Parts: sequence; structure tokens; C-alpha cells
Amino acid sequence: MQAPPVKEGPRMNEDIRVPRVLLIDQHGEKQGVMPTSAAIEAAQEVGLDLVEIVPNADPPVCKILDYGKFKFQEQKKKNEARKRQKVVEIKEIKLRPNIDQHDYDVKARSMHRFFEEGDKVKITLRFRGRELAHPELGMKLLQKVKADFEPVAKVEYEPRMEGRQMIMILAPR
Repeated sequence: MQAPPVKEGPRMNEDIRVPRVLLIDQHGEKQGVMPTSAAIEAAQEVGLDLVEIVPNADPPVCKILDYGKFKFQEQKKKNEARKRQKVVEIKEIKLRPNIDQHDYDVKARSMHRFFEEGDKVKITLRFRGRELAHPELGMKLLQKVKADFEPVAKVEYEPRMEGRQMIMILAPR
């Protein structure tokens, strides 16, 4: 045997099963604590719904309003909030231990652009062949990056060797 389906959203009208509620009318004025049946009748007189706004209060707070309009407003608020949120991405910059100054400047410009857009930057320093014998050169390069970006970014993940590569993550300040 299946359980009855659970309704989404706030309870309204006959779904409100508490004996007494704190009523707020359609104009936003507090009417006081009254029996639920009287509150439902008051809502039906003006042709609106009784909607439970704060179910955990004692007694629960109910408001007289148009439920369809209320749901529409809530949906609009959710969409607006979703529109305003910024998703932080992690952009990756790949370097080599013996990078030339001009190449470094090009990568640095890209990193500045990423920080302005509010994204994190993962710097991957790849070692090949005999370069692996001198990890201090890679550490020196990553320390230079850290120093160059001190005003605009903070280190989120300190430089660390992972196999044949050294990784550091910077986040915008």
C-alpha cells in the first residue's frame, strides 16, 4: 500500500489542521489569534486563500492571499536569485620550469583576466625528462608567480609536487 502523495509548498485552507492560527489579512494587518475555521471563513468571504506562512511558530502564522499569485512571486524570486549567482570556475594555466620571460608575461596577462572575472586559477608546472632533477627551479617559478599576484590573489593551495608536475591554486581576493 502506498502513502498519500506529499504536497509541495505551504499548506492552505483545509490542509491547515491546527486548532488556532495567528491571522494576517490581505492588507498585511495582524488580526490576532483565532480558530482556524474562522480564519478560513474570513478568507472565503474576500474570495482568497488562507495560506500558512510560518508553520513552525506557536500558533502558526497564516495570511489571506491569492495562492496562485503567491506561487508566481516565489518562482520569480528564485529565478532572480539564480540569475544573480556567480559560478566560480577553475581555469588552468600550464607552465614549464624554463619558461621564457615573454611567454611568462603572456600567461600572467591571462591570469590577470581570470582574476578580474572572479575565477580561480590552477597553475600546473609540468616537468619532463631531466627537469625532474631540479624541482627547486619549479618552486622558484611558482614563488615568483605568488609574489607577482600577491595584490590580486591569495594562495588557496600551496605549491606541491604530484607525480611529474607541481600544482598551485590561486583565488581572487
